[in-house]
This record gives sequence, C-alpha cells and structure tokens, in this order.
Amino acid sequence: MPTNHRLLLAARPAGIPGPANFTADALPARAPVPGEVLLETLYLSIDPAMRSWMSEGAGYQQGIPLGEVMRGGGIGSVLESRAEGFSPGDLVQARLGWQTHPTIAGRYLQKLDLALGTVEDWIGPLGLSAVTAWFGLRDIGGLRPNDRVLVSAAAGGVGQIAVQIARIEGCRVAGIAGGPEKCAFVARELGAGAVIDYKAEQDLSAAIARACPEGVDLYFDNVGGPTLDAALAHLRPGARVVLCGRISQTLAAEPYGIRNLGRLAAAHGRMQGFLVFNYHERYDEARAWLAARRRDGSLRQRLHVLEGLAQAPVGLGMLFRGENTGKLVVRV
Repeated sequence: MPTNHRLLLAARPAGIPGPANFTADALPARAPVPGEVLLETLYLSIDPAMRSWMSEGAGYQQGIPLGEVMRGGGIGSVLESRAEGFSPGDLVQARLGWQTHPTIAGRYLQKLDLALGTVEDWIGPLGLSAVTAWFGLRDIGGLRPNDRVLVSAAAGGVGQIAVQIARIEGCRVAGIAGGPEKCAFVARELGAGAVIDYKAEQDLSAAIARACPEGVDLYFDNVGGPTLDAALAHLRPGARVVLCGRISQTLAAEPYGIRNLGRLAAAHGRMQGFLVFNYHERYDEARAWLAARRRDGSLRQRLHVLEGLAQAPVGLGMLFRGENTGKLVVRV
C-alpha cells in the first residue's frame, strides 16, 4: 500500500489561516472494502469556504474537528477499486481532503468526462467555482442580454468566470479587483469593459459610478462588506444582487453594517444568496455550456498552481490576503 500523507487541523485560526493551523502525518493508505475506491490525489482546490470549516460551530456545514484531515475538494486517479463503475486509471472528482491517498466510498465520486475537457479544465472552468458562477448569474441573478453587470473579486476563481459568462451573453461588464496586475487580467484576458482597482480608490462608490455610468442591473457579490454597500447605491430599477461570497467579512472583528439597503427597496430590486451544492442534480447542465464555450475559445480560466501538498496551508493564507490571480489550486 502507498503511504497516505495527510494534513490535519491542529488549531482553529484567529485570523488568516496558514501552516501554523495544521500538522502533518503519514500512514499506510487504507485498502478499500467493498463499495470503496483507493485514490491518488492529483489536484486540490483552495476555496474561501475552508476558513469557515476550520471554525468551531456550524455554518452551512459543521466545522472540522481538531485532529481530523482538512476538508477540501479535488481530483484524483483511481489506484484500486472495489466499487462498481470505477476502474484503475479512472479520474474522479470528490471531497478528497488534504491527503495524498484517500480511500472513499464510490457513491461520493464523480467520474470525469474527458470529452468535456482536460483534468485542468475540471479543476478550473468545469469545476465547482465555474459552476457556481453559472448558477449564480442565471438562476439567482436572472441574467439577460444587455444587462449592466458588476462583479467583485473579478480575478478570482468564481469572479473570472462570472465576468466571462456575462460578456458572452452580451452584457456590459465591469469588474472589481485589487492591484494593477489583476485589473489588467480582468480587462485584457477576461474582456471586462471597465475595471475598478479597489486598492487605488478612496471612494469606491464614485469609482463604480464612473465604471457603470448608467447604473447596475446585476451585481455579483463575492466579498460583502463595504463593496456590497457601495454597489447597492448604484442599482437600476429591477436590479438583482447575487450574494455568492463574503470573504471581506470572514476575518472582520465586527460585521460591517450595510447602510444602502434602502436603495434596494427604492429600485424594487432583489438580493438573494445561494449554495451551489443545492444545484447538484443540474451540474451537467452548467458543464455542458461551459465546455462548449471552452471549446470555441470564448471562455478561459487562469489557474494559480502551487506545487505539493505542503503548500495547501500556504495557499489558504494567500487566498485571504488576495495574493492569487485566478483559481487557486494545489498540484499534489
């Protein structure tokens, strides 16, 4: 049996998480029993939700107990299978955890359809970040051609796909990102019509007014806090606000008090949150559209790749410091 290298949650973070919150161990991989599959982890996805999973208590999912393998999704290759429908060499997507050789029940695995895209596509533009953007814009945001769309964290894993979906569907898109490099990426590679560097702006509301002079029909929010507040001030009649993430508030000492909710009412608008997991039965619908756009060249996604399992805690810290450009993943 191969050795299973694992990263365990050792301490709950008080601020930005990092290597100090984890310990490593190595054990012989567990042989699969009937119904299970032994995997070799290829990629792990680094996502904002991980910070809440590390905390004590329940959010939308229970926190990870101390001493347990860190929770996380990724892509693996089947080494040994005792589950019907899986054979050695198959590539699968699953909640693998931060470990090199997990043993998982076959019912929790999804076999990758490589006719839709490569392994890198499946951790990127066919992965859950992209699927999140697709359902958030369409089902929650009611995306329509010619909408004036604003996307925060536009250079991130979800944001960069949201920008492109809106552009492909004939919308005028503005993105918000941090720093010249990210803003150039959003404008040149993703095709946003306007980009706001929030780090360079003293008055974010005024910057949104310049980028969206006719106002905002659909705001796709990945950050919450003051950015959400500023966007609310520029809603057009019938506007929709999609609450996808709130990364700016994850580490906040006190929750930010939204002041512009009155504008939502004045615009007879709608603000709604969602979890992509509720769309599990429809993932194929999103991926078919995303794969087609990937093939015709209209959709791209930049991966920010770190090498080796030990870099996963480093990547988590990078994510909350805004140091990644693109979808952050670890190649194990």
